[in-house]
Amino acid sequence: MTIADGIWHQVFSFDHYGELLALVRNSLIAGAALGLVGGLAGVFVIMRDLPFAVHGISELSFAGASAALLLGTNIVAGSITGSLLAAGVIGVLGTRARDRNSVIGIIMPFGLGLGVLFLALYKGRAANKFGLLTGQIVAVDTPQMAWLLSTSVVVVIALAVIWRPLAFASADPDVAEARGVPVRGLSIAFMLVLGLAVALSVQIVGALLVLSLVTTPAAAAARVTASPVLLPVLSVLFATASIEGGILLALGSSIPISPYVTTISFGIYVVCRLTGRYGTGRRGARRRTVPQPA
Repeated sequence: MTIADGIWHQVFSFDHYGELLALVRNSLIAGAALGLVGGLAGVFVIMRDLPFAVHGISELSFAGASAALLLGTNIVAGSITGSLLAAGVIGVLGTRARDRNSVIGIIMPFGLGLGVLFLALYKGRAANKFGLLTGQIVAVDTPQMAWLLSTSVVVVIALAVIWRPLAFASADPDVAEARGVPVRGLSIAFMLVLGLAVALSVQIVGALLVLSLVTTPAAAAARVTASPVLLPVLSVLFATASIEGGILLALGSSIPISPYVTTISFGIYVVCRLTGRYGTGRRGARRRTVPQPA
């Protein structure tokens, strides 16, 4: 076997695939829930220009999960605690974009440093340490599944309650505030909801690449539609396709799940970007060829 064949076999191997598929049943269910949560939250991440905030929250989520791993407690609970702490700080202190980016720039290295410290103190399996950063395909056991699904329900319900005023405040905050919409309160509420969404995504994709699930699908959807109905639908579909496809491809390999998820997500974005550009070009050409009235 050549080196290339060996690498290919590591990346894509479907030996005993049917037997392995039973091991990721929980992960597939969790992936569907995360696709829904990440896709919906991602719409407002794009509208409010918050990708940097997602990354900052994920670092504190990583620190919380690492602390839980060290203490032997529930990792999902630790991840959620860290995410909510970061989201609350960013939401309260970062009302303006410049202030928000400064706060995130301070939180990110602090959270990453704490996470590294806790993992250095942890003497358990190395796979558990690595999985917090890059994701684990079979990491979701039954207790974690209950946490993931119940928290996903909370996120979806919260987004459903605040969706319309949040969309108004995201599109035109000055006009929304003038009409009595609680812009600041909605901003803080959404940051907390985003914190929950990020904490859930970290469990599958890992802290380093969570943007591929919370940001990229919505950015791809925004390239092909501006419809307030179709945009979240496509975002959820793209996020779900990325996570479920990543799980199924990673199942037969020795590679962590995150490269597969990020590759699928990026591929969808590239296709949407090219499709959107082609559609815009055709519409522009059509307008130029329409005769103007004298």
